Amino acid sequence: MQLKKLNIVAIGGGHGLGRVLSTLSFMGHQLTGIVTTTDNGGSTGRLRKRSSTIAWGDLRNCLTELVDDNSIGSQLFNFRFEGEDELGGHNLGNLILYGLGKVQSSPMDTIKLVRRLLRVRTQVLPMSETPTDLMAFYPEGRCRLGEVSVDDMPIMPTDLMLAPLVKSVKPCIDAINKADLIILGPGSFLTSVVPPLLVRDITKALDRRKGHCVFIDNIVAEQSPAAKLTLDEKLNWIEDNIGCLPIDSVICQDEHIHSDRVNVICQDLAHNKVPHHHDNEKLIHALETCIKQFSSTAKIEIAS
Repeated sequence: MQLKKLNIVAIGGGHGLGRVLSTLSFMGHQLTGIVTTTDNGGSTGRLRKRSSTIAWGDLRNCLTELVDDNSIGSQLFNFRFEGEDELGGHNLGNLILYGLGKVQSSPMDTIKLVRRLLRVRTQVLPMSETPTDLMAFYPEGRCRLGEVSVDDMPIMPTDLMLAPLVKSVKPCIDAINKADLIILGPGSFLTSVVPPLLVRDITKALDRRKGHCVFIDNIVAEQSPAAKLTLDEKLNWIEDNIGCLPIDSVICQDEHIHSDRVNVICQDLAHNKVPHHHDNEKLIHALETCIKQFSSTAKIEIAS
């Protein structure tokens, strides 16, 4: 399998990145996940309101996607409390990460400890160790603050930024610099895919990448204003907001999608039993198709 010869970085958030990491979990230490940390909803949002912390929910999800579903670790970190009391709705894994974050010196140390506990070989990194939120602007200048509010906007924001501006961590930049293949998405365009691109040193690393960067589009339309955009409108929006376009090709389900800006690979990607999920084998096949198409260029080199 060609993928085994590559260093791969997957960037995003939510369940989309978790499924990509699960699909590529056989890569072990050659795979790195860079996770969005701006969520302010659900259990994560309640913990962030309690005290200043990064969003732990997407990190927890990505870590547990790299663990056997039947393991004690997976059951422990995915357990959710029921009821209407103070614990009701909280995810135990989020609480563990939040608690460890209070006694460890940094979020990175917390994640390293949990990786050892769960025996996760793949490197999972936060896009930043500093708490931050999404801020979106309407055309007339009004703004919305917070990931949940951004996804509920009736129209696309003209601009999206982080408040406050934050820096990434060195392992994120090192992973991007040595990556042969970089994957963005799938997931919510505004609240999963874009936030890491708003971290300036991540954007700079992607702009000078040596690897090939592929954007995996969603199989079904998402519940956000981005659902109304064509592929090229998404690409143009990214370029307008971050100052560059760090995408070389796109993998999508719909054969009618095309682009005037990047190469598009259209293949059946849907899971037979869960049609809105990407099927593992189909996604791997699509990534290998992408690699074959561009292995002769300077962007991607496959070791013999």
